[in-house]
Amino acid sequence: MDKFTALEPTRLYSSSTSATNKRASRTKPISRWIGKLPADIHLLVLNHLPIPDISAYARASRATAGLSRDEKLWERRWNDLAITRNALDDTLDDLESKQEPKANTHSPPTIPVDDDFGEFTSAPRTPSIPSLSAAFTSFAFTDASPGKQTFRARYTRAHLILKQCLAPLHQPPHAVLSALTPLIGTSLLSQARSLRLLSFFLSPRVQSVRHWDILLAALKAAVDRFDVSLLTAFDAADSRGDEMMMRQAAHASWEVWPGFGDWEMGKVWAEKREILYEQGRWNPLANFTDENTLDFTPMDEFMASIIRALEEHGTRAVFVFPPAAGVLIGFAERVANEVVGEYIAPLLTRAREISNALYLTAAAASFRESWRIVDVLTTVSSNFSGKGKDKAEDVVFMMFEPNMDEYLDEEIESLKQAFEVICKEWDRSTLALASHSSPTQAHQTRFLTAQNPALMKRTVLASFTNVLLLPVTIVPRTVGAGVVAVGGAVGGAVGAVGTGMVQGIAMLNPQRWVGGTGSVNNAKEYASFGGAEGEAAIFEIALSTSATKPTLAPTENLDLLLSLDVALQLIHADRDALKRLETFASYPGQYGIRVRETIEEAFCEMLGVLCNRHLEKGFGIATERMNSYKPSEHEETASVAPLLQFFELVHVGDTIQSMVQVFFDKELAPHIDKTDFLNVVVREKKRFENTLDDCVAAGLNAGTQVLMNQVEHIILTLTKPREYYPPEDAPLELGPTPGCTEAIRCLDTHCRLLKGSTSKEVLEVFYQEVGIRLLAILQKHIKRQIISLNGGFQVIADLNAYYSFVASLKAGSFLLISVTLCLISCEQVPNITADFSHLKMLGHVFVVEDAKDLAQIVRDVTRYGGAYRPEDIYEFIQRRADWKKIEKTVDKTMYNLSFKEDCVVC
Repeated sequence: MDKFTALEPTRLYSSSTSATNKRASRTKPISRWIGKLPADIHLLVLNHLPIPDISAYARASRATAGLSRDEKLWERRWNDLAITRNALDDTLDDLESKQEPKANTHSPPTIPVDDDFGEFTSAPRTPSIPSLSAAFTSFAFTDASPGKQTFRARYTRAHLILKQCLAPLHQPPHAVLSALTPLIGTSLLSQARSLRLLSFFLSPRVQSVRHWDILLAALKAAVDRFDVSLLTAFDAADSRGDEMMMRQAAHASWEVWPGFGDWEMGKVWAEKREILYEQGRWNPLANFTDENTLDFTPMDEFMASIIRALEEHGTRAVFVFPPAAGVLIGFAERVANEVVGEYIAPLLTRAREISNALYLTAAAASFRESWRIVDVLTTVSSNFSGKGKDKAEDVVFMMFEPNMDEYLDEEIESLKQAFEVICKEWDRSTLALASHSSPTQAHQTRFLTAQNPALMKRTVLASFTNVLLLPVTIVPRTVGAGVVAVGGAVGGAVGAVGTGMVQGIAMLNPQRWVGGTGSVNNAKEYASFGGAEGEAAIFEIALSTSATKPTLAPTENLDLLLSLDVALQLIHADRDALKRLETFASYPGQYGIRVRETIEEAFCEMLGVLCNRHLEKGFGIATERMNSYKPSEHEETASVAPLLQFFELVHVGDTIQSMVQVFFDKELAPHIDKTDFLNVVVREKKRFENTLDDCVAAGLNAGTQVLMNQVEHIILTLTKPREYYPPEDAPLELGPTPGCTEAIRCLDTHCRLLKGSTSKEVLEVFYQEVGIRLLAILQKHIKRQIISLNGGFQVIADLNAYYSFVASLKAGSFLLISVTLCLISCEQVPNITADFSHLKMLGHVFVVEDAKDLAQIVRDVTRYGGAYRPEDIYEFIQRRADWKKIEKTVDKTMYNLSFKEDCVVC
């Protein structure tokens, strides 16, 4: 009786405090306790107990017996057997079918008395305390349908079947397999799967029987012997080419492999392939010619041998080995690293010794050639199609990774060197021409002398676009093998062939662009792309000269400060680098990010050099020289040479910007998000465009000043002293004066030359500024003259001519102003056409004879739309020849003055 715990006294009437505690306890979850521990702790203990100890735990109490039947407990035990996870249900059925049927098929199966569960059959079975022996000897097959067995029932069945296979493990090591054969069958695959199932049954997670560890050691020894016999059979079958036997042995060996370490059979098979030991057959340095250029014909032969080996052995590996074993991918990795990688390493080392440009070409070409491994793997095995293709690509990616850091760094450094060579060559040769006479270039066909500059520009861009679409040879071949024929399809987009050639169009030669990466061995070669003398470029454009063909001053070659040659050379160098980098564009992970960053950096570097070293510098020199231009030092009056040449610069700059846009759309857009305004390429391109606009704006501002200085010089020099005060008997000629005609001709020439060379906004600003400054010049010019009544008609004729010119610039108003350029104040932009109309109306004050009528006209502020105040008009009428005669009358009428009454002195 001392085993029983005395009952605690029970309070019949609880106090208010206990009642409160009881109400509070109702809100908490009630946990089931067994003894002094919660049921969850007991379940946790049961989950970690060996199977034989569960019965002892169950006999502790009715509650523990109930816990021992918990489905969660037996679900875990069933999962530990890994039968369902490894598809071993059929194997279990085969083992059961090979065992002898039970003596009494009507009674539930029983476990012998001396089994590992204890002598449960001898224990009394009372309804109140069921034993675990009963649970194991009469597991519920009767209360569950065949399609809905409990995990407890599943495990019990598997336990009883597998336990009968343990007896042979007590045999000597060399006899275990022989003793197991009647129980597990004679098929290699059946034996392998049965041994694997037994290894799960005796695993530390299950601990199904007493001394499971000793039995497991015996089983592992048997498995090792079995695997060795499989390897021997596989090797023999491989020697005689028996792929079916190889397949059986390989699948059986894969089944008994524990899943960690190297799978010996796949490793041994790969090591016996001859391709891994034939590196001496190939000479990587044979890819270099005697002239130290690249010819990858030897590498083609080498890769052809690699491809044949992968096709032959890969096809066999796919058939023989289980797909999950990954033997093909492992073999391909060894071939890539130990054969192809070892071939590429000395090739790149030698290329680096010759030149950096050759190294870059060799790196991209070697990677492109190595990529043929991916193509053959996807052909040999369907496992490498779709998403599985990443595994095949990783073979080449991982093989080439050791070269990527050096290659990416060198790509940018070599590109910077190439840009530096181009810019220095331009500074040395071409910029010197800007201050010296050059008859050949001075009379060269250009945008300004073209009949249709806009059409010519579109033709150049179309040719440039077609050149960008030409294929690029990454892998250098024998001379002539990689040349792409270019014919009328490309050249036809340009037009008729002629003798005139736009500066820089020589670069649009497809032969220079088609295989650039394989032919350029030195950065200096980029600087020689400008079309040598006598060289017949494919893209020669015949241009007709327009009616307006200004004579360019031989001493002011400002239009040579920019060159399409330089822009095309820079773009060509960047395109070469980009095409090489695109070879690695699909790289995953960290190097994939670096490749994309290098692509962006290369484009930004090109934009920076083109902007800072060429466009900005050229426009800056042109602007400086325009500011120093003095019209009085030049005999030519109809044209301003610096401004004309600056307009040519604007045409060239606009063409360069258009080419950069085409290059961006065709080559860079696929690699970036064009809508991401934070992207470095998008920001750098915007900066490039803004800088070009600022350069054009600053140049136009200086050019406008130069033009208006020239116009003022024309008006001053061609206006005769008595142009507006002719003799009384002189005949009236109501046409514009020579100074007016020449000034308008000069303005019209330059304004029309700019049309089509820049944006609409810039053109509007230029016209607006010309109008404003011309208005100020004319007002100043009139105030310098003495104007008679007859001369007043001449003034009106001139003002009418100026008005007609301003109105002809644009039919609409001049109110469209670019906010970004801001050449003039945009707070209140006047309508220039209306201002010239008011100035023309102002001319009437010089032809009114009656002084009182003149005074009324002066006082009428509405007459000129508010453009002129009475005091402004008063300044103009003071230039009348008869002003001294009419001054008092005008003053009296205007200001109601009476000198006799109001003047004290009088």
